[in-house]
Amino acid sequence: MENYKLIQAIGRGAYGNVYLYKRIEDGRAVVIKMLHMESISEEECELTKNEVRVLSMLQHPNVIEYFDNCLENNTMMIVMEYAPGGNLYDYLRSRGEGNLLQEEDVLHLFCQLALGLQHIHNSNILHRDIKSNNILLDRSHRIVKIGDFGISKILSSKSKAHTVVGTPCYLSPELCQERPYNQKSDIWALGCVLYEMLTLRRAFEAETLPALIMKIMRGIFAPIHPHYSQEMRAFLHLLLHIDAAQRPTIDQVLAQPLIFSPLLRLHADLGMLHCASRPLRLSSVGQDRFKSPKAATETQAKEK
Repeated sequence: MENYKLIQAIGRGAYGNVYLYKRIEDGRAVVIKMLHMESISEEECELTKNEVRVLSMLQHPNVIEYFDNCLENNTMMIVMEYAPGGNLYDYLRSRGEGNLLQEEDVLHLFCQLALGLQHIHNSNILHRDIKSNNILLDRSHRIVKIGDFGISKILSSKSKAHTVVGTPCYLSPELCQERPYNQKSDIWALGCVLYEMLTLRRAFEAETLPALIMKIMRGIFAPIHPHYSQEMRAFLHLLLHIDAAQRPTIDQVLAQPLIFSPLLRLHADLGMLHCASRPLRLSSVGQDRFKSPKAATETQAKEK
């Protein structure tokens, strides 16, 4: 840790404390998630290992970048990219009731989210917790970064997941029914986030979990504001189709006519966002604690 200087505590995540540091060699702000190994459960330890495995496999401008991990004084530290704009949930709530985003701005953010998710799915990974709290932003709230891969799952080819995980408001109908699921479950959550960007509220909410599950399985949600286009309305209903087979893949999402023009503008406005080149490996400090991505994939295949 002599290569980093502590700036301030940021907060507490589900499985550890998070701090803002400055990297001494170049002055870059980074986030370091710290977990005291003796004070966490075996399940929490496995989730930490999983997050490092998944992050080390991903390299995309719209995914939070992984830099390193180390074990020091029985504390596991994961060094990641810092997103100074906070998360999408807080940004949307800060706008105040009725101060809706323009459709063009919604699509600008959504296209980046879809591109990041495409990279995740093309890496045979299910995120399993896509939600506005896990979507991070730059200071201008114009650049999107997908984060928090603690409960993601590395899939072998054509396999499906079975464990029911995720945040209740974003659970897909197939998850509510405890049926096997695949990347289409992430597409449902993507639709929930799109709805949130359009309305500043969640698509599915209820006072009790059974009532929430019933709403999700019926797939009924309040209509979006009429100033949004009919194409947007149809696109939203496509993502939130209760039949997973009728939902598009992420490649099909990005091929939708509604997405084409915003996608071109995104590339013209932002160009290729910086994503430092790095080998897909873990640091030597943590290699004896964490499996390589290849080993993780082989383990998952054997489990199937």
